[in-house]
This record gives sequence, structure tokens and C-alpha cells, in this order.
Amino acid sequence: MARRLPSQPPNLPGFSYVRVLGSGGFADVFLYEQNMPRRQVAVKVMLAEVVTSQVKQMFQAEANLMAQLSTHPSILTVYQASVSADGRPYLVMELCSSAIGQRYRSEPLAVADALSVGVRIASAVETAHRAGVLHRDIKPSNILTTAYGHPVLSDFGIAATLSEADVTEAIGLSIPWSAPEVLLDETSGTIASEVWSLGATLYSLLAGRSPFEVPGKENTSAELIHRITKGRPLPIGRADVPPRLEQVLLRAMSRKPSQRQRSALELIRELQSVEVELGLPQTPIEVAMDDWALATADDPEDRTRVRGVVAVDPGSSRRRRRRAPVEASSGARGPTRAPTRTIVRESGSAPSTRPSAPARTPRALVVSLIACAALVVVLAVIAGVVLVRAGQAGDIPAVRDLSGRVAGSTIVFTWSDPGLQDEDTYQVAVDDAPPSSQRSTEFRVDAKPGQTVCVTVTVNRSGRTGDPSGQKCVERTDGP
Repeated sequence: MARRLPSQPPNLPGFSYVRVLGSGGFADVFLYEQNMPRRQVAVKVMLAEVVTSQVKQMFQAEANLMAQLSTHPSILTVYQASVSADGRPYLVMELCSSAIGQRYRSEPLAVADALSVGVRIASAVETAHRAGVLHRDIKPSNILTTAYGHPVLSDFGIAATLSEADVTEAIGLSIPWSAPEVLLDETSGTIASEVWSLGATLYSLLAGRSPFEVPGKENTSAELIHRITKGRPLPIGRADVPPRLEQVLLRAMSRKPSQRQRSALELIRELQSVEVELGLPQTPIEVAMDDWALATADDPEDRTRVRGVVAVDPGSSRRRRRRAPVEASSGARGPTRAPTRTIVRESGSAPSTRPSAPARTPRALVVSLIACAALVVVLAVIAGVVLVRAGQAGDIPAVRDLSGRVAGSTIVFTWSDPGLQDEDTYQVAVDDAPPSSQRSTEFRVDAKPGQTVCVTVTVNRSGRTGDPSGQKCVERTDGP
């Protein structure tokens, strides 16, 4: 079947057309340059012949879903959405590479890379599920790679909410990565079917083919559906793939949904356990905490403001207030007596000693002095606590053990946590490019043979950065 030509790129205000990036069944993707701020972006434009009210609704739903989820580091970022002058809806997205989806058949991923991609993409899926959204089209070609080598999940075009998915409906399917119950029209998608698709996708990245393709035999849609609903996938066929990893993927692709991992998070845990068994750095889970919005809404300056005595441990301040009067009169032991004073008479007679008059300082003044002394003590304690906390807030840790290694076509940089606080992030700068922000202590960059990549890592705390690490440069010396 002849491949159709891409549609005419629309004239978009504020953007300059560059070239075609790709074509699909419902849309074309073009490379544009945005004028302000200046950057290259991918623009997904619906085909005029398929634009109906239903398709417009699907496209709008995709824009809303990806905007809602794209703050996740492993979900493609959407910058804006609109309708062109000729009536075609379009999305402006982060420019990424489709290398993983294009290369895996000829160059399957290394085990370490596949595990890392699996944990990150499953983290994106888990995040979508927690937001009540099913992706429903997880497959290798929907995993893109950012300029910094980070895998991201794209194309939520047929996504649905969990409640909507209870009703079976006709949707576009990517058969090799669709669960048996979806192919049998028992459901249009569930969390269990997403786990199946994740397992099938990771299998494909390792095997260089989809799980139920049989090399040298018919692999039509009808044959694939029959095998998926009736059989088991062939072994991956790689000596470096540990049996434990194959067991995890086979469980994810069980025909019965009840036998699979119960969630994407459970699948992540099992993939991480394989990393541990292989002695690999554990890829961090990227799932937002329930209170992240509250934490980010805090005014950073509030952390250094004095809010009164409440800032000090209440028990400590109360104890000091009780002790202060005792310490102020601690020189008085037993019964008190009036002090004596010497009087010298002007007549030259011998001085005489007699009891002096009672102290003329009013009792209220004495009490006030004692109270002032106690207040000084309390304020000194508060000032000390504030100074200590301020000193701690200003003491931003620095990464000192940045290292790098080559893993296949990727250069992996790692470092130890120097003591991050909850709100801290790492700023990772590659060569002269603007830094990217992350919490992970690992950073991956795709590199060509002979290419040298240099990385610097800095800790960011409340908008302030600490001392940068020393620059680490690694050259990919292997062949293509």
C-alpha cells in the first residue's frame, strides 16, 4: 500500500515552518521554529479530511490530558493547542527523537537501558492512572527521547478516563501490544490491560520484535490476535536477559488479568528488583507525592521568618521562663536582712554604722527587671535557633563524586545524594545547553560513536544554586 504524502503545513502565527517530521493515520507532525521564545517545536496537525466533531473532541481531550500530565518528567510536554486558520486543530509539543521506536528492531536495547526505560515509562503510566486516565496505546513508537536522553510517553490520542473505559467502544488498536481482553472486545481498557501493554513493550525493546511475532511465519493481524488470545510469547532469545526479567514480563502478559501485576507501580517494583539483582543503579520511581502541590505552593521565604515564640520548642521556652526569676535571685539564701552602709560625719567624729533605710525601688520595678531578664534569655534562644536554621538553609550541598560510563549507545552519569532536602533538585547541564531539572542521581545522554559528552551537576534550593560539581566528560569510543 502506497504511503500518503503529508498534508500542507498550516500557517501558524508566531511559528515558522521548517520541515515534515512524520505522518500518521489521523495527523501529520511538522517541525516549526517558535519565534518567542525562540526554540524548535513539534507541531501535530489533524488531517482536514478526518476532522469531524468527534475527532475534534478527541483532539481537545488529548490536549487537555497531556497538558494535565506533561509536568511529569517522562510524559511529553505540550506547550499549547489551538485551531489553525484553515480549521485544523494542532498541538505544539516538545521536540523529541523517535529513536527508540525506530531502532529497536535493528538494535534492541541493552538490558540496563530497557529496565531504566521501563521504570520511567511505567512511572508515567502510574501517574496517569492516579489522575484517572488510561493511555490505551502504549507501544515502542509512542516512547520518544528528549534532547537529554530521557524517555517520554507520547500520544494520548485515544486515552480515556477510567470510568469511561468501563464501556466498550470502538477505538484504534495497535494489535501487537494490545491485551487479549481488549482484542476480544471485553473491555476498551483497564489498569490490567495497561500493565499487559507495558510488559509487551519492554519485551519488544529487548527482543527486537513484538511478543507474538514469529520470525519466518505469517504475522498478519488475524494471526497475531489468535496467538495473543490463545498462546504464550516466544522466549526473548538473548543470553544477557536474566530469567527473572523474562518471568516479570511473562507475568505482565498473562492472559488472565488477575494473574498480572496489580498496577504499574507493582511492575516498577519488580523491574527495580531485577536491577538490584544485576548490580545496576536502581532507576528512581517518578510518581508525584500526594502533597506535592502544597509543598510547591509554600513561600520559600516563609521558612526563614520568625513567627514569635512558637518558633522555639514550647517546652523549652516555658522552662526558661520558669527558671529566669529563680536565676535572677539565686544569690539570696535563707532570710534576707537589710544591708548596712557607712556614714561619715562632717564633724570629724568616728564613722558609725547603722542599718540603712529600706530599698526605695518599687516592687513593680523589680518584677519588671526580672521579666526583662527572662525575655532577653528567650529572645537570645530564638535568635540562636533562627541563625542556626538560616545557616542550614544557606548551606547548599554540592555533588562531589560525579562519574560516567558508556552503556551501549548511551552515556550514563551517576552521583551520590549529597544530602538533598525535600524541595531540592539537581540542575544537570550538558555541554553549553541550558540545564534540566531532576531528582534522580542518574542522567543518560544518547551519544554517537566518537562523541564526547560533558556534564555538570548543581543542587538548586528554593531558586538558589550551590557550588557546581567538577565537569565530567565521557567519550563514546565504541563503533556504530
